[in-house]
Amino acid sequence: MTEVSFHFNVPDRMGYACRLLRKAVRRNARVVVTGPQTLLSQLDRQLWTFEALDFIPHVHARSGQPLAPRLRHTPVWLAEQVQDAPHQDVLLNLGDELVNGFESFSRVIELVPVDGPARMAGRARWKHYADRGYVLQKHDVAQDPSA
Repeated sequence: MTEVSFHFNVPDRMGYACRLLRKAVRRNARVVVTGPQTLLSQLDRQLWTFEALDFIPHVHARSGQPLAPRLRHTPVWLAEQVQDAPHQDVLLNLGDELVNGFESFSRVIELVPVDGPARMAGRARWKHYADRGYVLQKHDVAQDPSA
């Protein structure tokens, strides 16, 4: 069964996602990041400038646009739909909606901000997973000084 982790009280989704992706790449994990196209484009730009000396290899996959076969080995994929991704290892959800096809991944990470409508959407996703019997892990970013 898919392992689901909620990282909540995230003050800056993009910055936190960059740090999380850097950590994942250092551990040789492969991650698909989903969310609205505007957030994925923003993350794409931020990943290029996040660290001056530490590049996070990634590809921004857009539906209907073919990619070179060599790019399939890139560890971080930014994709609106999980069907566009080459693997089902880790799924990082930057959006407010439940990701169709999440159950095909070994692990799902949900980022939930401090407040507002996105926090309420995170609660709805929590309820969805819990109602279906998924064991949920929670990580309070506000309590973690390294976040």
